[in-house]
Amino acid sequence: MTKSGYCLLILLITFEAISAPKITIKHQRNVEGFAQIQITNESMEKLICHVAIDGHKIKFRLMPIQPSKWYTATDTRFNHQNFSVRCDYLDAQPE
Repeated sequence: MTKSGYCLLILLITFEAISAPKITIKHQRNVEGFAQIQITNESMEKLICHVAIDGHKIKFRLMPIQPSKWYTATDTRFNHQNFSVRCDYLDAQPE
């Protein structure tokens, strides 16, 4: 393999290692006026996700091509900007 072939291989491995899972995030307000969030896993891998609002963090697993349940804020003053979402591949997370 040539030097440029090795460089391409290293670049591909690095890109794969730092790639984030594909997720879709939906926001809404329920009938009581509380902000809600739902995360959908668009990848074919299991994910571990965290949803946080006002210091409360919820950790859950998200199956491939599946949505999460709706997570609801605890106060009507919160909006979609108060939610924090992080998802990662389950295989990349030590237990």
